[in-house]
Amino acid sequence: MPYPPPPNLFFRYYFSHHLDSAGAFRRAACVALFSSSSQEMHARKYLKAKVLNCQLKRPGRGQVSSIVEEYESRTKKSAELYARAKNIMPGGVNHNIRAFKPYPFCVVSANGNVLVDADGNKYVDFWNGHGALILGHNYPSVVKAVMAQVEKSSHYGTFNENEIMLAEQICRMLPSAEMVRFTNSGTEAAMYAVRLARAYTGRTKIGKFEGCWHGGFNDVHVGTKPPFDRLPSAGLPRSELRNTILLPYNDLNGVRRRLRGEKLACIIVEPMLGQGCVPAKREFLEGLRDLCERSGSLLIFDEVITGFRLSKGGAQEYLKVRPDVTILGKIIGGGHPVGAIAGPREIMQRMDPSKYQSDQLAYQGGTFCGNPVTMVAGLETLKVLEDRSVYDHINGLGARARRGISEAFEGKNVTVTGLGSTFYVHFKGGEVKNVKDVFKGDMDMLWRYGLFLINNGIFGLPTHFNNISYVHTQENITNLIEATKLFAETLKV
Repeated sequence: MPYPPPPNLFFRYYFSHHLDSAGAFRRAACVALFSSSSQEMHARKYLKAKVLNCQLKRPGRGQVSSIVEEYESRTKKSAELYARAKNIMPGGVNHNIRAFKPYPFCVVSANGNVLVDADGNKYVDFWNGHGALILGHNYPSVVKAVMAQVEKSSHYGTFNENEIMLAEQICRMLPSAEMVRFTNSGTEAAMYAVRLARAYTGRTKIGKFEGCWHGGFNDVHVGTKPPFDRLPSAGLPRSELRNTILLPYNDLNGVRRRLRGEKLACIIVEPMLGQGCVPAKREFLEGLRDLCERSGSLLIFDEVITGFRLSKGGAQEYLKVRPDVTILGKIIGGGHPVGAIAGPREIMQRMDPSKYQSDQLAYQGGTFCGNPVTMVAGLETLKVLEDRSVYDHINGLGARARRGISEAFEGKNVTVTGLGSTFYVHFKGGEVKNVKDVFKGDMDMLWRYGLFLINNGIFGLPTHFNNISYVHTQENITNLIEATKLFAETLKV
């Protein structure tokens, strides 16, 4: 040991346990074991020396960074499982973003704010199931409601009261909602929301923003990242995209220029870019609201991420701008697959088969839509979220995380963005106002930071946004900030 700590047997056991068995480095926990300032100094020196011995190097021919070596040494069983997965599932995953380098660890269980992998490593979870688990894993009242419903049936395939109760709860909480239709995912909700707008307005073209992700259906799976002239997927016929106009995010004048003379069915937008946690400026959203009212287009907010996360009324309450139609997902399923379309009665009734013939009806359906288990999980989650103290807690932790990470990287050319309980680290200086700015950041360094945190028992899906749940604590944020300080010390200005 280059900086040996005082000969304290308890410290020796504690340190070796947390370093060797769990494979995680707990700077704050180790430092807390010392009472005197000199002992604390020794602890900090030792921890700093350990991290600096793992200097990050750019991967190259014949060279592997020690951060990857540490990850691989801790996740050998996950590596074996991932090899099996790649043999039977393309890429070894069922969502492309989960296949991070060098391979994803395999989760075997989760509870509260902790994930456990196949090798027994534990991670404080700042990914929270793509942001769906605002109450954390296995929140007791949600589990109780789900188990009670499963005993009745996991799937009816017909009308059930649970659908009514969740729809009523959403309408009580979401400012613009008077009626709701449920789908199985956010992608489906976006697809049917665009269809609804076209049916309601009688128009075909839509406006969609650079960098916004609304799922994988053709009309909106374009312009997700630069360069925007390159399709983000094979199998996307350019002919099907001729009715989609790509618009610049957070640039109202640019939107007006591109839409001059156009008659759109809708403008669809994320109030905060999921890619990079880039908030839309309020005046930008207000300008879109005015533009839609003047042109007869519908304004659609994709609140799959922000819905019931930023506030009990979503981004539309948080930013005080009301859309015509809202797309929901993630949180309203309480950890189960879900999506929803919500809006005023006048617009939503266009989906009512008792009022419209097929050529005027905005058709929507799906085998598991309104699944009773999903409905009770979502209902119980939203009941908990009615208490505004939940948002005081998670948004307070979010603000502290953003501030603490920014301070840790001070002078390192790093920008931290996000709203409420979300945060994202950009390895670039200056303002981040759109997806072009996001991708100007050093994505390789962002991945290294993410993998470094994983090695230290903190999980956020590398290169993607982070979010905080109700069961996260001040200590969790302290440990995140302390680990970030260690990583920052390895960086050159």
